[in-house]
Amino acid sequence: MQFISIRSAFLTMLLSFGTGTATICVQAQTATPPQLGRRSAPLLVQNGQTFKDLNKNGKVDPYENWTLPTDQRVQDLLKQMTLEEKVGFMLISTTRLAGDFSFQAGAPKATISSGFNEEDLVQTTNMFSRKPLPVPIMSASGTTKAVREKQLRHFILRANTSARILAEWSNNLQELCENTRLGIPAIVASNPRNHITIDASIGLSVGETTFSKWPGELGLAAMRDLKLTREFAEIAAKEWSAVGIRKGYQYMADLATEPRWQRIEGTFGEDADLAADMMREIVLGFQGKKLGTGSIALTTKHFPGGGPQVAGQDPHFEWGKDQHYPGGMLDYHLKPFQAAIDAGTSAIMPYYAKPIGTEYEEIAFAYNKTILKDLLRGKMGFKGIINSDTGPIEMMPWGVENLSILERYQKAIECGVDLFSGTADPTLLLETVKKGLVTEARIDESVTRLLWEKFELGLFENPFVDVDAAEKIVGNPQFQERANVALRKSIVLLRNQSNLLPLAPKTKVYFEKYYNSGRTDKPAVVLQPETNRWNLEFVSTAQEADVVVLWLVPSAGSLFASAGGPIELDLSKNKIDIAHVNALTSQKPTVVLINYTSPWIIEEIDSTPLPTVLATFSTTADAVLDVVSGNYNPTGKMPFSTPISRQAVLENKSDVPGHLKTNGYALFSFGDGLSYPGK
Repeated sequence: MQFISIRSAFLTMLLSFGTGTATICVQAQTATPPQLGRRSAPLLVQNGQTFKDLNKNGKVDPYENWTLPTDQRVQDLLKQMTLEEKVGFMLISTTRLAGDFSFQAGAPKATISSGFNEEDLVQTTNMFSRKPLPVPIMSASGTTKAVREKQLRHFILRANTSARILAEWSNNLQELCENTRLGIPAIVASNPRNHITIDASIGLSVGETTFSKWPGELGLAAMRDLKLTREFAEIAAKEWSAVGIRKGYQYMADLATEPRWQRIEGTFGEDADLAADMMREIVLGFQGKKLGTGSIALTTKHFPGGGPQVAGQDPHFEWGKDQHYPGGMLDYHLKPFQAAIDAGTSAIMPYYAKPIGTEYEEIAFAYNKTILKDLLRGKMGFKGIINSDTGPIEMMPWGVENLSILERYQKAIECGVDLFSGTADPTLLLETVKKGLVTEARIDESVTRLLWEKFELGLFENPFVDVDAAEKIVGNPQFQERANVALRKSIVLLRNQSNLLPLAPKTKVYFEKYYNSGRTDKPAVVLQPETNRWNLEFVSTAQEADVVVLWLVPSAGSLFASAGGPIELDLSKNKIDIAHVNALTSQKPTVVLINYTSPWIIEEIDSTPLPTVLATFSTTADAVLDVVSGNYNPTGKMPFSTPISRQAVLENKSDVPGHLKTNGYALFSFGDGLSYPGK
């Protein structure tokens, strides 16, 4: 869109972004007009400026007037909203594209397109524990009904499809919203989309996508490069906004202090200071110094830190509902959250767990006034949105199981929750207000925060995206080139005792990646690059090789496959064939790479210490070969400590980082990492 400045009241042509239609407006000298994206909303000219008539009443209401302060616009719109519209505004739920059957077990496979999935999805059992629910929960609504009847405007996008389809769908959704009574746009959220990851379960990560592909979050931390971390976030923000995703359910400020917790893959490691630095760069990269038209509003999670779970069990399940601090280090876990708050994170998500053995009430964090009001808002100064995790009302109400659904809503709202994730049905929340358990004035507080975010993001002026541009922006070669640097910087050289690395030119290499995903009967895959730019000779058997490069990818399986049993970190318990590994390492000089999504115990293959060991945190085979060949000199540092034995795990204090644990806890310590001398 282009604006031509002319003195006085000469007319200029404004092309409405994404519509191909035109209107006449006057550009004032005192303000820079925003791009106005519309599909059907009329345009009005007032005082030489052009505005969208979102409520179609023939005049420019304050909420439609982009020259006014945000708080004035928010208050005007709030006064025009009905109670039903306000209550619908406080829910965020999964939305699905045509052909997308997320959460539907056994659904037929279909091609995802940019249309709407118009089916309601109602659950009668907990999607995580598979236990009966106290009341059925509508986890997803048919899109048109969600917008027009349920008044929903916050949505979580789970679909993994092309940039073009995502952008087209986003425009279709915003057009649907524009055609409602007040024309309030939607905001679309997503879990991470830019990382190579092992557990891509719904709710954790979207997995590998068409977006630029970076190392996992642990790998970003292993780089120890804050400038590149900021660049990653800025690049990802451009890709997300290009397809219409404007809210991130990310990143995790939790610390990896309990090695058995199965969500460590999504953290920035065990050290509070490093994680705080990472969170600051991530928030500023995605959001900017303040929310604006190019920002992705982040939801930092899971307050006050989900790392120190009892025995590593996760509070998605009843057997993991307790969180403890045997080392007395709760304040240590708050540091990354404080950094995110200071950087301006738009929202905070409390976890499901309840603290035990602390000064705080033993009740789930979403219901915990001392945690949310006294600590988060009071002591730490957070003024943004408190967004519940998925399903604390119906599925994970730890500590308030005896309360009715209405009473749970009442308590959570009293404690400060503004946005409830997991349900697409506002009926029970509306009933909570109508029965006087929550005042409309308190509802207005939450809706004010939610509206503020939308106005600051510029969604009222232009929620539409350029579909052709999205295809060019998402995953473009320039972005991937920067990601490729990160993929190499994330690799950590832990041992090189015989100076086997870097490999000499013309070395005969047998390169095997061992990953048992549970979907194959052949977990060992021989990697033989089609294009050999490493001056190595790749062979098809270990017997032919001078050196074996063995890349192990342990897998605990999905978090949501948990059955409550003890969590083991031994390689043999995580789908690695120990006999196969030991047979290879005993035959030939072997470079062993281990992909760490958890702090694995490697004593089964390390009884006689392996001379050459590297750590990866979800990277590519090309990046691995660049490091082992010497094309790239490794610089990565471990983001957490790895336990030396199972006994060390059993004796560990869950809230204490590995580098502060005593009694010889670590085999590899936080910060370990070598480089090749003389390179």
